[in-house]
Amino acid sequence: MIEADEVLRVLAALERAGCAVWIGGGWGIDALVGRVTRDHADLDLLHRAEQEPAAIAALEALGYTERLDGVLPGRPARFVMTAAGGRELDLHPLHFRPDGSAVQRLDDQGGAFTYPAAAFTEGTIKGVRVPCLSAAQQVEFHQGYQPRERDLHDMARLREAYGIETHF
Repeated sequence: MIEADEVLRVLAALERAGCAVWIGGGWGIDALVGRVTRDHADLDLLHRAEQEPAAIAALEALGYTERLDGVLPGRPARFVMTAAGGRELDLHPLHFRPDGSAVQRLDDQGGAFTYPAAAFTEGTIKGVRVPCLSAAQQVEFHQGYQPRERDLHDMARLREAYGIETHF
């Protein structure tokens, strides 16, 4: 489990290391609505690919190590770092373009996902401003699959906070 204080500790360490990151997933939704709405098994972070060595060093200083067990799809799209107590970070490297949009490589065959520049915004966790993905980007990610209970919960929170339509 990742608690709010750990999210803020991780973000502060990455900021001190000069690394730009944005929160996605469930914590990203909680940042958008400005309050913790459920328990979180992990923290999804999108980061500038060129800053990855500095980000890894900063996270290692906090006790995180890269998980190399191959349970989930990994690089180049993402990688996982874990720490004692079941803390888990899901990291997604992004290659930014001059217009502020970014590309996430999905595989070594040219597969990629593009984030529009508007996908990057701010929210709050425990009253602290934090970088996160936009509500529109979160809705975009929550399509094309059978939703889990937490997905239903997260989309309901976005509908309540923003009055927007979601797919489920």
